[in-house]
Amino acid sequence: MEIREIKCKTALSPSKLPGLDYSLNPYHGCQHNCAYCYVPNVLRIKREGWGGFVNVKTNIPNVLAKELRNKKLGTVGISTVTDPYQPVEKKYRLTRYCLEQMLMHDFPVCIQTKSDLIIRDLDLISKFSKAEVMMSIATLNDNERKLLEPNSSTIQERLNVLKKYNDVGIKTSIFFGPIYSTIKLRDVPSIIDTFIEHGAKEIMLDKFNLKPGILPVLEKTFPNHKHLLKNDLYFKKVLNEAKKIGNKRNVKIVSAF
Repeated sequence: MEIREIKCKTALSPSKLPGLDYSLNPYHGCQHNCAYCYVPNVLRIKREGWGGFVNVKTNIPNVLAKELRNKKLGTVGISTVTDPYQPVEKKYRLTRYCLEQMLMHDFPVCIQTKSDLIIRDLDLISKFSKAEVMMSIATLNDNERKLLEPNSSTIQERLNVLKKYNDVGIKTSIFFGPIYSTIKLRDVPSIIDTFIEHGAKEIMLDKFNLKPGILPVLEKTFPNHKHLLKNDLYFKKVLNEAKKIGNKRNVKIVSAF
């Protein structure tokens, strides 16, 4: 893993994602190395090498501090194209330093991660007037998680994060995806119930998008990759089944995009 320290010129970027006004990414690149990652396609960069490097924006807390003085109050998505709590955060603590700056102006934050390192910052996040912690979970099968998301926290560790934040009154949600067909329709009710039981107040489902360059990665990391892929009709069936459970339990179920 190549770690490079770099300088950034800007911290906050306008966001087109629903519910977010800004995006903040303290790192460029991600150690989690998820086989299905869409970020190279979003950033329009080569997939080769992705998952093998992280650029650390060492000055981003200072840049952010200056920007916040003149920015209109709005919800900040942390992070949108990398995980803000990937392992390198243990050393550099840039996500925490940025949160400290945003707390001074009480900007609403929505944090999405696959890492239980976020528990470290519960003391800080709990001070915001408005905060949301969204855990990204694609499966409850940890053996599949090891293959598809090799350097991420275990599923149980992520569920524990949900419960801890929910217990102190912070809104918790799930990004459930990408949906692949090892998840059977009959298993959807128990999966959704598991999320709800651990405190999820909203569940966002994302279909498996086979972006250019992803298939070769799947062929290497997941021999049965063809079973991961299904058409839009299958995703709609999963989404509808999830919505049935959500309606019964009064939990919002939505499609990601």
